[in-house]
Order: sequence, then C-alpha cells, then structure tokens
Amino acid sequence: MSDFNSDDYRYDGSKKFDISKAKTRFKDIYADKAEYEAMQEESAKELDELQSMMYAHNRYGLLVIFQAMDAAGKDGTIKHVLSGVNPVGVKIHSFKRPTETELGHDFLWRTNLVLPQRGTITIFNRSYYEEVLVVKVQPEILTQSQRLPAELTEDLDKLWKHRYSDIRNLEKYLYHNGIRVIKFFLNVSKEEQAERLIERIEDPSKNWKFEEQDVKVRDKWAEYMQAYEDCINETASKKAPWYVIPADDKKNLRLTVAKIVAEELKKLKMSYPESGPARTEELRHFIDVINAQTKQP
Repeated sequence: MSDFNSDDYRYDGSKKFDISKAKTRFKDIYADKAEYEAMQEESAKELDELQSMMYAHNRYGLLVIFQAMDAAGKDGTIKHVLSGVNPVGVKIHSFKRPTETELGHDFLWRTNLVLPQRGTITIFNRSYYEEVLVVKVQPEILTQSQRLPAELTEDLDKLWKHRYSDIRNLEKYLYHNGIRVIKFFLNVSKEEQAERLIERIEDPSKNWKFEEQDVKVRDKWAEYMQAYEDCINETASKKAPWYVIPADDKKNLRLTVAKIVAEELKKLKMSYPESGPARTEELRHFIDVINAQTKQP
C-alpha cells in the first residue's frame, strides 16, 4: 500500500462531501489472496502493537464509529481489522433499536454510557448518528417513540440542526479530554447490497442475518443517501473526521480501514512509560530476589 493516501477518503470539513460522486469500488490494493492475507496479518500486528502502547501510556482513548446501509460489511470489517488486537484493550458495542429504558433518556444517553476509557479502543457498530440518519428519514420515530415535547418537533429542520450541533459539541468535548474520534461511512452500492441481501435469503446459514426491514429501507435509498450526505457535511471536523470508504469489495475495505486506524493511532503522542535510574536500580534488585525464591525448596 505504498501509494495509499488516506486523504482520498477523509472529510474534515475542509471540503464538501457529494455522495453522488463517492465511489463504491476502487482499484485493488492487493494482487492476490496470498498478498491480501499477508497484508491483513501485518496490519493486525501493527494495530496490536499500537494499542498495547496506548494501553500502557494510558492517556488517550479512541472511539471508532461505523455507519452504513445494511449488508455494507460493518460486522466483517470490525472482526477482521481487530482480529489480532488484544481483547483487553478493545470494546465493541452494537446499537440496535432503542429499548424502553433508552427511549426514556436523551438521544446521546445510551452511547455516552460506553464511551472509551483511557488506554482503550471502543468500536461503535452504529451509534448516535442513527438519530440523524434513520430518525431523519423516518421522522415519525420522534413523535411516536422518542416522547419529545410537542414544541420540539414542530420545526424538524431546527431539530436536526440542534442534533448536529450537539454531536459536534460532544466530539469536541471528547477531543479536549484525550478521546479521539474517527468515523467510517462504508459506502456500498445499491446493486451490491441487493446481491448480499439475496445471498442471505438463499444461504440457510445466513438466514438469521436477513430482516424484512432491510427491504423496506431500500425503498428509501435516495432519502438515506441524502441523510448521509447532510450528516457528514454537518459533523465532519479536523478533530473528528469522517472517512468514506468504498465497500463493494470487502477485502479492499478491510485493508483500508485498518490502515487508517493505524495512521490515527500513530498521530497520538504516546510511548511506553520509562523508568528513571533509581527505579531501574530498584527493579534490578528484584532479579536477585526472584532468583533466590527459585532456589528455595
């Protein structure tokens, strides 16, 4: 991936995102299966080393958000990218339809409960962005499920502006507290998604993945694409960038995401804790103690 440039996929507010021009497939960054597996193994090793340093440094946290249409490859990408990382330093949270308890709180409440600890990477499979994506396309959710006061839903344009602002402020707040945020939109084509959904129906081992709701959502494809475009343009910032990744080829997708996460970790000013001369001498004393213990019956 010598010619890899993450700026090709990055949106940080310095340029507008036009979803009609966003690619869903790009040139292979691996030659064959063997090279793909070698690259994936190398990426996994690199991420594990960087996360280990983050854990030892214990000053930063990283929140990685995945958003996409159904069957875009979120689960597989998370699984493959993190396959070699020590589970102690990684937490994954998947956000489904809100529970009754969650609906009794503000829209950021359920995700705020599981924000990253210092020294760890937290993955959100879907996130608070659902509140300006699914809910924006299906605004009846606001009035029928979310129990907001009537005066807050009278002007929906104003409500969305407030939610975008709340999200920007949250991500700015996290940055100011040492928690970095990167966001991935896995951009799958409508045609590729159709093939994957049909595969879920035709393959009995994948039937459990299929939901009738996926078909209903496809009827609103254009509205969802507009919602994603608006969302990315409203919430992309230098402190919390979006990366729009072509998702029609899962292998290219996984390698690209792994590379970007590694790049973001390398930007952090972290290192393993160093011992001063006094501490080094103290630790060397314990070598004699340990050796003496070994000789004891």
